[in-house]
Amino acid sequence: MIRIKKSIKPIKYENAISLLEERLNEIVEKRGDELIWILEHKDVYTAGVSYKNNELLDKSIKLVKTNRGGKITHHGPGQLVFYFVIDLNKREKNIRKLITSVENTIIDTLKEFKINVFADRKNIGIWYKRKFNNRIKFEKVAAIGIKVKKWIAYHGFSINISNNLDAYKKIIPCGIKDKEVTNLISIKKQKYNNLPDILIKKFLKEIKN
Repeated sequence: MIRIKKSIKPIKYENAISLLEERLNEIVEKRGDELIWILEHKDVYTAGVSYKNNELLDKSIKLVKTNRGGKITHHGPGQLVFYFVIDLNKREKNIRKLITSVENTIIDTLKEFKINVFADRKNIGIWYKRKFNNRIKFEKVAAIGIKVKKWIAYHGFSINISNNLDAYKKIIPCGIKDKEVTNLISIKKQKYNNLPDILIKKFLKEIKN
């Protein structure tokens, strides 16, 4: 059984990770259900296991180090965070397949909003191709960072909806220098209220395959 949790108020990053790890241990000990958790974080910069110091442009930033995959990113209001704790022992023990499921979930969900995005094997995440002054720019709209322990996958992904993009000027987001970060409101001004429910529905379908 997968429990679904949605938090209304922003959650402190460290508290969320602590809860995810607690749930992971409960699943290992066969006394807890799998989890999907939708939330927003209070403003925080986090660093995954492969980050480098030179990717932090503003040295005054307090960086929270975490054990997820990936590099430095920013979380804050206006960004949807989709956490999960999913037991791959019940499914295929295939991390690449899980990442593809996450990518498909985001791509298929944004199609519902008439937004076409794509995954990039070289630069992990979900990208939007924008034509700008007769040239093409590639902008990241969703970040993915997953950790696997005893074939239980946790952490998840984030989608920028209406967050403050200036926060990314203080870092090299995800370690990628030559590409920018965007959000859904910059791509298309419309309501995204039902985005979480569509994501959940499509993710559940993906991980059953």
